[in-house]
Amino acid sequence: MLKVYNCIATEHDLKLVALAAFVCILASVAAIRLLRYARHSKGRMRRIWLTVSAISTGFGIWATHFIAMLAFTPGLPVGYNIVLTVVSLIAAIALTGIGLTVSLMNWRHGPWIGGAIVAGGIAAMHYTGMAAFEVAGTVMWDPVLVAASIAIGAAIGAIALPVGLHGDSERWKIGGALLLTLAICGHHFTAMGAASILPDPSITMSQTALPAEWLAFAVAIASLGVLGLATAGVVIDIRDHRRSELETDRMRELADASVEGLLVCNGQTIVSANKSFSQLVGIPADSLVGGTLENCFPDPIARFSLMSQPNHGIETELRHRDGSMTPVELIMRPIIFAERPHHVIAVRDLKARKDAEQHIHFLAHHDALTGLPNRSFFNARVDQEIAALEPGKSLGILCLDLDRFKEINDLFGHATGDRTLQVVASRLSALLDDRKMMARLGGDEFAILMPDIAGPAAASRLAESILEALRESSDAPEISIATSIGIALSPDDATDRQSLLNHADVALYRAKQEGRNTYRFFEAKMGAEVRNRRLLEHDLRQAIAHKELWLAYQPQLDIRRGKVVGFEALLRWKNPTRGEISPGVFIPIAEEIGAILPIGDWVLREACREAATWKTPLKVAVNVSAVQLHTATFAKDLHQILIETGLPGKRLEIEITETALVRDLNRTLATLRQVKALGVEIAMDDFGTGYSSLSNLRAFPFDRIKIDRSFIKSVHNNQQAATIVRAVLGLGKGLGLPVIAEGVETNEELRFLQEESCDEVQGYLLGKPAAIGSFRQYTHLDTDMPEAAPPRRAASA
Repeated sequence: MLKVYNCIATEHDLKLVALAAFVCILASVAAIRLLRYARHSKGRMRRIWLTVSAISTGFGIWATHFIAMLAFTPGLPVGYNIVLTVVSLIAAIALTGIGLTVSLMNWRHGPWIGGAIVAGGIAAMHYTGMAAFEVAGTVMWDPVLVAASIAIGAAIGAIALPVGLHGDSERWKIGGALLLTLAICGHHFTAMGAASILPDPSITMSQTALPAEWLAFAVAIASLGVLGLATAGVVIDIRDHRRSELETDRMRELADASVEGLLVCNGQTIVSANKSFSQLVGIPADSLVGGTLENCFPDPIARFSLMSQPNHGIETELRHRDGSMTPVELIMRPIIFAERPHHVIAVRDLKARKDAEQHIHFLAHHDALTGLPNRSFFNARVDQEIAALEPGKSLGILCLDLDRFKEINDLFGHATGDRTLQVVASRLSALLDDRKMMARLGGDEFAILMPDIAGPAAASRLAESILEALRESSDAPEISIATSIGIALSPDDATDRQSLLNHADVALYRAKQEGRNTYRFFEAKMGAEVRNRRLLEHDLRQAIAHKELWLAYQPQLDIRRGKVVGFEALLRWKNPTRGEISPGVFIPIAEEIGAILPIGDWVLREACREAATWKTPLKVAVNVSAVQLHTATFAKDLHQILIETGLPGKRLEIEITETALVRDLNRTLATLRQVKALGVEIAMDDFGTGYSSLSNLRAFPFDRIKIDRSFIKSVHNNQQAATIVRAVLGLGKGLGLPVIAEGVETNEELRFLQEESCDEVQGYLLGKPAAIGSFRQYTHLDTDMPEAAPPRRAASA
């Protein structure tokens, strides 16, 4: 080492040594930058840039050597063999080109081996150049230092290219250039230290030897070339750097415009992130750069699948800044970023989709209105509990059906009906523990599962709690909520779900038949009764289509004039199998199953059609249910019926009960005013049996009052009933409203009404309800009523 130092310090012109080092640095910088540029080129352009880089590096090595040789002052005449000097230059360029080419091969160890080959080129150029060195003396070589020079050049050169080609930052480029400079200079001056010159006057230089002055000129030209190539390399590098920055900025702008999160990664390291991903993870984009994918996506299996399956969606979870996890879908694709292979990861937020899937799953198993389990979910749970039922234990099914729920919908609207169902679901769910389940089966039908109970007593207690809970006042005081409950137990009543539900349904029907707002347990004898009831419902729904309904008519008599002034149309049903069925049986069923609207429409239409055919312009009275009256289109439909049948409105009278008025006073009043505008008269039916509010008579446009039959039949044996009848008659006179008494069955009742100045009467005494053909003498001739028949008793219709 001391020998090498002495060689540099005492035998070299240090100014020229510094120049040699400077040229070497320029050559190394040019070599690394041009090599990196060649790496990003393809095909023919890569070969061109490799050639330029090889020439630049070869000339740099050669120029460094010969500038250093010019700095060498052995104190003897020197010269240079032209041929060997040129050969040394060719060797430097050729071996350097081979080494640079190998370093760019798609091979893991390519840069290391390529660097070693370049070091071999340095050694070949040096010792070929030394062979071209002519001096008046003998050159002696130290083999140890010769070996050391080759080893130093090979080792440092093998490291220089991998460092120079690694990463994109300037420190890697500068590091590679400095190592290559150190390899060249280290090899040269170690090799110069290995040489010793012994003066020998007998040795003379050849005539063709190139003088040092000419060599200096050639070296100067080579140095200028190296300087030019180095400058070109820097310019190209700066241009590429700017272009890369522009491309990066453009890519970042495009990435930030994306609604999906985007990550650009080099292996597992994040090098760029867009705003969408930054917002998704809750971390600034700059803070993400340099981090690893593991920080964002903790699942190692998902990361492995992502890297091994490009263009394939991978579902995993994204860790948020606060530690929460968000479901995401990842798709990885390879890209070229900053002129190097990277991969971009698209991150799609799946939270909304997952929430939607959960909501869809919820809706598939639950009722959308009440949030309760639906029929399919309930059935599956019942099957599961029956299969797991232990010996000695029971399972209860409670079927619930709200009483008169259809009236709530018809009178107050479906919005009120929906709120009622929600109230029921909320109140009853609060009574159940985690093991029990309540489901909405449809409409106003609910079911409750009671698994693992000791016996019927537990079911009874729950049923009583349900009835009590529904008795509590609701947000709408005018709405009364009640339910009927049917209970069946397994294994006592059935061992399979379908039979158990059927039996609970049968018990529910019995609860409704026995007064509603109660509960009943299933009994075997109930089956036939329920089947009969259901068949009756089915037949009633088909009654209009099968022409089984007909109208009976009962005359109404003006007492003072003794004339028939009209008829009340009374609905009758004659079934081919069951025969005549009482209106008291089938009309409540029609209201319960929702058949009252089409039946009521048929009655109005048929009564008007029939009355329009009478030659005598008598009135026809038709009972209208509360459900009909509160239908939004009632007045419009009534008008259409009058037009179609040709019956003048003044010949039609509709009878409504007081109960229909209190459901919705404003709505009823508006409907009745529309009816009055058609010329139709309105009678208050069954006065005295309902609310009997005098304000109703004042507020509503009634044309007549009808006294209920229950008061008429008691006028002779019940002083209170007689007083009520007198009061109603006096009220009618005071208000200017005619009063008609129904249910007159005896002459005594008729005389009482005559004495009290009742306006009109109706009842079996004057005529039983019959087909209109039985009263042709009134509808087509005169309206005089024959003399009243002798007093007699008859069953009321």
